[in-house]
Amino acid sequence: MINKDFGSIISSKRKEHRLSQPQLAALMGEHGLDVKAHSISKWEKNVNLPNVMQFFALCEILEITDINKTFQIGNKENLFSRLNKEGQDKAIEYINLLIKSGMYLREEPVIYQFPRRKLSLFDLPVSAGTGQFLDSDRFSEIEVGDEVAASADFGVRVAGDSMEPLYLNGQIIWIHKQDTLEEGEIGIFFLDGEAYVKKYHQTDSGIQLISLNSKYSPINVSSESTLKTFGKVVYTVVVQDQNGQELHRENFSRHSCTSLFPLIIVMIPVSQ
Repeated sequence: MINKDFGSIISSKRKEHRLSQPQLAALMGEHGLDVKAHSISKWEKNVNLPNVMQFFALCEILEITDINKTFQIGNKENLFSRLNKEGQDKAIEYINLLIKSGMYLREEPVIYQFPRRKLSLFDLPVSAGTGQFLDSDRFSEIEVGDEVAASADFGVRVAGDSMEPLYLNGQIIWIHKQDTLEEGEIGIFFLDGEAYVKKYHQTDSGIQLISLNSKYSPINVSSESTLKTFGKVVYTVVVQDQNGQELHRENFSRHSCTSLFPLIIVMIPVSQ
């Protein structure tokens, strides 16, 4: 049984191929079939149906490779619904016999389990404190898997709202240890006794550490300042929103495109 939307499917496929009805009729002629444009019009309006030869020619011209799926011919639900109660019971009984035989079972996909590893999570929050957390013994070991970037070396917690909406107060961020950052990358910095998570910005006059929250002004790094880079943010573990819903984040290092809805942050990864 052919889907009642046969005509609209043919019409849609024809338009996808940028063919007019006369052009499609001409291509049918190249297949040795005498078809007029008005016949195609009737097919598309479900007034008439093509014969078998015309149907297969249509499928070839319009590059319809999966006929059953496209036109929903003889799908499982339609076949089953055509049976009465006794017939449906017998069909189910036969299906159960096939399952018990073990010969016709669908193979289950093999799910690869990424190895777990332990990373240090430092207790001293970024943007408050001495900036010495990498030398501190105030850390705990946390087990992580593929939800954390493979390049992550340690984690810290964010303090304050200066990097909202991308980072929230109390949120864990994962860091790849490195001494330098490129323009636009977000990292962990030690500046004159304070530890910060900021976006790195190089200007003609010097370095600026940029907050993502517009109510905070850039921090200018003077020639007299002591600046040390601890590493680059490569992944964030999201805390809960005000509704208690956990949010998921992807690998990234630069402040990329964000879409801020009420209480929900959606982040798009950028190339490393």
